[in-house]
Amino acid sequence: MKKLLFVLAAVILVFTRCGTMQSIIKSSFPYTATLVIPASSSTGTTLTAISQGTSFDQNFAKNGNNGAQVSDVHIVSAKMVATIPSDFNIGNLVSAKIYMAKANGEGEVLVASRTDIGANSGNNITLDIDNTHFLDELVREKSVRIKMVYQLRNKISLDASLRVVLGITADPTK
Repeated sequence: MKKLLFVLAAVILVFTRCGTMQSIIKSSFPYTATLVIPASSSTGTTLTAISQGTSFDQNFAKNGNNGAQVSDVHIVSAKMVATIPSDFNIGNLVSAKIYMAKANGEGEVLVASRTDIGANSGNNITLDIDNTHFLDELVREKSVRIKMVYQLRNKISLDASLRVVLGITADPTK
């Protein structure tokens, strides 16, 4: 049994270092971030919420991630889900733009947006993606920053937490 576990661990280690496996991992596990809209936010003005984005390989890889094994990385999907309160109406937002950047804010890139959020959108929406930029440099970072620039339609009575899920695709490095 110990030999089988050892062999399995060795195979996983070898495959996680190869570009094909890294492109599958990067394409299968999204970047996520929880952004908080404070109840004190005012309506009709442009506001910002910032959080650290996380992904599977950043959480579990020995050196932070294996982004050097992939190229041609871009966004393929973006979703926003209310988490606290879970029934928060995202329609309280007029618009939202999602940016991804290095942890220090450098290299900021627009990755998703929604300018026409309906007043009765419910607790989750799909965002329009912007895949005109490659994110190769960002996925090589140990951590990334996710920023939302938004406008409130209605005053909210409680802080609202929104989870942003950014799906990416990547090719093995040639």
